[in-house]
Amino acid sequence: MEQTNTPAWTVASEVELIYKSKVKASERPAIRSSRDCYQLFINQWDDNKLDFVEQFKVALLNRANQVLGIYEVSTGGVSGTIADPKLIFVAALKANACGILLCHCHPSGNLAPSKADIRLTEKIVAAGRFLDINILDHIILSREGYLSFADEGLL
Repeated sequence: MEQTNTPAWTVASEVELIYKSKVKASERPAIRSSRDCYQLFINQWDDNKLDFVEQFKVALLNRANQVLGIYEVSTGGVSGTIADPKLIFVAALKANACGILLCHCHPSGNLAPSKADIRLTEKIVAAGRFLDINILDHIILSREGYLSFADEGLL
């Protein structure tokens, strides 16, 4: 049996970052208000899950606040879901996003943010500042409406 003396530090996996858009730049929706943000997310939400389980999604935006894509971060249970900030920023960096819109649903219909919602938002905003990626809003949605962290002064 032949042995090679290749040092371990010379063997590494390649990491490739690719973002492929299926939407022409001229056809990307632009977000101008929390209402636009709500409409974007509610139209993309799985109607069968909206009143059933919590989900967390993000919209990735370019410098003109046009939507580059929507990423589903997590699906949880009836009373919560885990939104890992690392996964949010991996998606944002891969798409070369300049802005992020956060969104999660409350199956109960109660639009009031929990302390955990507020803490998570603060953590993501701080990370975004470090990376020069603006967190423009965090929307809590239900079938009957939404709450905007930006409109409520919570960002």
